[in-house]
Amino acid sequence: MKNIIFICFLLAGLLWLPTAAHSEAAKQLYTCGMHPQVIQDHPGNCPICGMKLTPIRNGAGSESASANPSAIAVDAATQQNMNLRTAAVARGPLRKTIRTVGTVDYNETALADVSTRIRGWIEKLNVDATGQLVHRGEPLFEVSSPDLYQPQQDFLLAVTNRFKNFRSIKTQYTNAVRNLKLLGFQDSQIAEIETNHHVLKSFTVPAPISGFFIEKDAVAGQMVDAGIKLYRLADLGIVWVLAQVYEQDLAFVQLGQEAVVKVASMPGREFRGRVTFIYPTVDEKTRTAKVRLEFENPGYYLKPGMFASAQIQAELESSIVLVPESAVLRSGAKNTVFVALDGGKFEGRDVALGVEAENAMIQVTSGLSAGERVVTSGQFLLDSESQLREAIDKMRGSTATVTPDITSADSTNEMTVHAPAKAEVEASFYVCPMPEHVSILYDHAGKCPICGMTLVSVTRSALQKIQPGGKVLYYTCPMPEHANVHEEKPGKCPMCAMTLIPVMAQPEKPAKQLYTCPMHPEVISDKPGKCPKCEMDLVPVKNSAK
Repeated sequence: MKNIIFICFLLAGLLWLPTAAHSEAAKQLYTCGMHPQVIQDHPGNCPICGMKLTPIRNGAGSESASANPSAIAVDAATQQNMNLRTAAVARGPLRKTIRTVGTVDYNETALADVSTRIRGWIEKLNVDATGQLVHRGEPLFEVSSPDLYQPQQDFLLAVTNRFKNFRSIKTQYTNAVRNLKLLGFQDSQIAEIETNHHVLKSFTVPAPISGFFIEKDAVAGQMVDAGIKLYRLADLGIVWVLAQVYEQDLAFVQLGQEAVVKVASMPGREFRGRVTFIYPTVDEKTRTAKVRLEFENPGYYLKPGMFASAQIQAELESSIVLVPESAVLRSGAKNTVFVALDGGKFEGRDVALGVEAENAMIQVTSGLSAGERVVTSGQFLLDSESQLREAIDKMRGSTATVTPDITSADSTNEMTVHAPAKAEVEASFYVCPMPEHVSILYDHAGKCPICGMTLVSVTRSALQKIQPGGKVLYYTCPMPEHANVHEEKPGKCPMCAMTLIPVMAQPEKPAKQLYTCPMHPEVISDKPGKCPKCEMDLVPVKNSAK
């Protein structure tokens, strides 16, 4: 009977051991809802924002961590409360839309100038207004000149002798016709001279192309010289749009790509054209290059000088991995997405991004595969949970030793969490970040009794860099793993946001001895004496690390 009772007690003890171990591992911890990196083993206020710390539920994520340390398990009800939404990672073409602006311009290949080839006088104007539309061959004006008489006489003589069977007569006729054409005579006018057998006093200058008159420098009775421009015509059946494209987008623009423009006068209409030329220079002030877009212009709705908004459609690759931009959490150093796993679990994964595509999609070059599902809504809460998990693991010693150093100073709750790379936690001191006060060491957190600034924690190894007095060489982080931070001015550590401490040159004179009360550390005096609060003897403040 005694043996049976002993065995029962032994079994009870064995069953109690893992339960006690689990209870120790599941020690209640507290964190800040706004700063999940703040962890401590008793309630209080957040040292960053002052919010009340909330308890961390025991065993959070332990089940998922046993299967996948980086996964976070979230039940269906919590997913709904967190508004978690997912989307599939798909493969598709990488299309990019380049949005820019430009101006409608003339088609330079469809411009024509009108002038005369002889000196004379304008007898009659058939077109006398800028902007008028004419068609090819329509008469523009009539010009008369004494220089027209002799070439016509030579032609009539050649016409009279043309039927004589002499080779020289045939050559004379050919040369006479050529001379009239060189003066600007049309075939119909030459035929009229030959048929009527008389000299024309003036001849008509026709329109060389169909188009609109955009320049007019001719009036009736005006004397003109040979080669002087009198009209300029523009065919607006095809127009150009000169778009401004930033140099970082030039790699995505190629000849033949489709382009779409809109103008303010017709907001509901789009005009579709093509990229026909990329100009070889970049404007030094705007850092843009001109890209020529060509559009057909039925109805002449696109008018030169109009301001237009343009879109150039570019397809860079035919099949790549695409993910919604809303799924990516950007932290500067890395880009993270949360992948939905089986069983209501989510895994944070670092990804490498490529080019931003259309429809709010972005290229993923590594880290994801087509078919996986990523979180597109509520991932910020998952990210906070992930940071909380990491902090808890550190607190419980799974990845690093995290020691909260908490001391009450003048009725305020100050906390500094250290996560040194070494297994051992170095002894910490507290100093004022002001260079004039950095030589004074305190063994508790709080405010500097001289200037009121918050004291910062510094380890013994970091303290060796600080020499009291002298010139400030640079400012560094008090965290040992951030000792490579060297800044010229005071501020915050770019890696952990702690207040930087100055590194001083060799001292020129020893720091002044100060005295404090053991019971009231806020009492500071530059000479020995009694504490004005408790009458205890003041003790010297240590000025070097022991």
